[in-house]
Amino acid sequence: MTQSSLKFGTSGLRGLADELNGVPAYAYTSAFAEMLKADAPPGWTGEVLIGRDLRRSSPDIAALCGAALSGAGLIPLDAGEVPTPALALHGQRHGLPSLMVTGSHIPDDRNGLKFYRASGEIDKADEVRISTLHAALAPDLFQPPAARSAMQTVDVLPDYTRRYTETFGSEGLRGLRVGVYQHSSVARDLMVQIVTALGAEAVPLGRSDSFVPVDTEALREEDKALALQWASETRLDAIVSTDGDADRPLVADETGHFLRGDLLGVLSARQLGAEIVVTPVTSNSGIETSGAFAGVRRTRVGSPFVIEGMVEALRTATGPVLGFEANGGVLLGSAVPRGHGVIEALMTRDAMLPILCALSEIAAGRRLSEVAASAGFTSARSDRLKDVDPSRSAAFLERLGDAAFVQRELGDLGPLDDVGALDGVRIRAASGDVVHFRASGNAPELRVYVEAAGQEQAGRLLDWALGVAERNTR
Repeated sequence: MTQSSLKFGTSGLRGLADELNGVPAYAYTSAFAEMLKADAPPGWTGEVLIGRDLRRSSPDIAALCGAALSGAGLIPLDAGEVPTPALALHGQRHGLPSLMVTGSHIPDDRNGLKFYRASGEIDKADEVRISTLHAALAPDLFQPPAARSAMQTVDVLPDYTRRYTETFGSEGLRGLRVGVYQHSSVARDLMVQIVTALGAEAVPLGRSDSFVPVDTEALREEDKALALQWASETRLDAIVSTDGDADRPLVADETGHFLRGDLLGVLSARQLGAEIVVTPVTSNSGIETSGAFAGVRRTRVGSPFVIEGMVEALRTATGPVLGFEANGGVLLGSAVPRGHGVIEALMTRDAMLPILCALSEIAAGRRLSEVAASAGFTSARSDRLKDVDPSRSAAFLERLGDAAFVQRELGDLGPLDDVGALDGVRIRAASGDVVHFRASGNAPELRVYVEAAGQEQAGRLLDWALGVAERNTR
């Protein structure tokens, strides 16, 4: 059986939906089940949560996952269409492993599986175990059931909703008028409910019947135009949204301009009093220069690497540890008292926490445009080349290790200060400009990140860097 598009990337197994929807979904879930049974903690009843996003293929894939769990002697619980962090939180509170059927932000023709132990996301070692067990199961011989079997349903949303209503308070966002860009986010109605419960007026916008691939690190031009249009047509203090499975936030200020995801992470870390922040190498250099945190630890891109860094930081930290990615998803490593409750640790990406922290800045009397302008971040831009053969991306990144090639292709940057290979190739010029190339772990794409002294310069640098990448990968 050929599964060329299916692989574990920065967050879970992903690939073409047509290739996942069938024996592969059944087989990979069976492998996950075997791992869970081998590591079963005392008292576990064999129940496993299943959630899904709003993609066309997700219901069928979720049914296959349920059949695989049943076939392995476990008990699948259908959580329905829910945010990934809500599913993980319920599993954490009730001692249940889970899996989420989602392709996150990637297009509708792709999908994926995210696996969770009761304690949180699986790590890279677990991914290897699942892949090894999958290979040993001889999936070519599997014959998933033709008919769906009924699953017991479970409501995971109350736990997640209380996480915020008890800590941000019913008056926490009083007086704010918040646009909620609903599109096809699995949290589109939940966002309205939570924002309203905290005292704000929620204005639903842009609901879509078809799946919209909102990538918070590489926004579509139409999303940018919509936010500017909505902000000009009506008074809004902010516009909020998420990606498909609601683990990445999207926040625009009162003028309709989107805030960077890593800035949302910093705002969250400041509000929650983080001592140490853990973030990938793609996040802005201004995090260190701000001096806001006792420690900043850099990792490769992907939540498993951030979690690994957070676990290490927790061994020595005396205060809260918080992780975030450049896409804005926040992972909380420590329980933090707030309001009339405690925001418990949740070491998986969450969109709602950074959204509410950003809105709390407005409730405290600051416009988000002012917050962004005073953050001390360098001007940063990012984009991607789509449909790039992974072998060509790999060859290009390897050639960036050759000094003669770098001089020929990137000589316009001037003298270089540093070349890092923690994840892809990140080049810092003596001028302070940064160009970072890395292959996506989720799709056949080459991502490009830049930093410069101003937005116009960053835009020119990004266009130039994309040209270099395209010339060497097409």
